[in-house]
Amino acid sequence: MAKTVVVFHSGYGHTKRMAEAVAEGAGAELVAIDADGNIADAAWESLASADAIIMGSPTYMGTVSWQFKRFADASSKQWFAQNWKDKVFAGFTNSATMNGDKLSTLHYLFTLAMQHSGIWVGTGMMPSNTKAATRNDPNYVGSFAGAMAQTPSDAGVDEMLPGDLETARQFGARVAEVAVRLKG
Repeated sequence: MAKTVVVFHSGYGHTKRMAEAVAEGAGAELVAIDADGNIADAAWESLASADAIIMGSPTYMGTVSWQFKRFADASSKQWFAQNWKDKVFAGFTNSATMNGDKLSTLHYLFTLAMQHSGIWVGTGMMPSNTKAATRNDPNYVGSFAGAMAQTPSDAGVDEMLPGDLETARQFGARVAEVAVRLKG
């Protein structure tokens, strides 16, 4: 079994709910980035011992939240020592609009993973793109690079769509499966 950690920031609770679904699928530990962009010392230790790190941030102004960016900048100590080299990495995001420039956020997470000499895993899911598709189908947003969700800014956490949460759950399971295969 591979150890998977989901590290995330959530401003309004939607990305946290998505992180919980990813962690459920992956059998992963959750590490929340606080409102100041910090994580506990024990969380750094969990990341150091992880086989897979799944990162999540809401998409704000076309990229990760400043709190996630502060965490990323703080990971430079791990980068310098290449402590996360060859770990499996993946990412997810949520925004209020259907596009919301979520792909820019995933690209940021991908670049951070590559800076750490990691191995990136995408969704491995086909998009729901037939006439019969509904907004509640998994991967309706249609991302290959990482899991994406869309939640209106005035929606409550309990109003997140089942298809987006199922996408997150299946995505987490895929990342954990890949980590197990690579761990050998």
